[in-house]
Amino acid sequence: MVDDDPRARHPAGVTRLKILSVPALALLLASCGGGGAPTGGKTAVVRSAPSAPVRTTVPRPAPVGKPTAQVQMIPGLEGVIGSDALQLGRVFGPPRLDVIEDDARKLQWSGTACILDVYLYPPANGGKPTATYVDARRGDGRDVDRAACVAALRKAP
Repeated sequence: MVDDDPRARHPAGVTRLKILSVPALALLLASCGGGGAPTGGKTAVVRSAPSAPVRTTVPRPAPVGKPTAQVQMIPGLEGVIGSDALQLGRVFGPPRLDVIEDDARKLQWSGTACILDVYLYPPANGGKPTATYVDARRGDGRDVDRAACVAALRKAP
């Protein structure tokens, strides 16, 4: 006769539940062990941490100034490079795009010939942002001569 009841008694009076719990308890206790003595026959030394944490002071780096804009000097960009936003508006009309990010400003004009991006940055000694860099491209992204784009987009006087 087979009895599946874990509380069924063996002839010695030991229940199956007790028999099954002994190996489980042994595995549980074995997993708590530290793995025996350290190798080399040395005993481990445990030291307590100092009462207060040791603090070290790391010097802060000197403040870094903002980089100065490199002015693009290309023939044909006279009247653009060095101009402020109002002066550029008089030359090209109202910009199609005006993006301000931190201390930089990008103005964009477009026409059938090209798309012109003019970047303005404040001078190192402070003051009104002026155009320091110009980029020009076609509608498909191919580069265009910057001076030719400036000439094509200038308003007639």
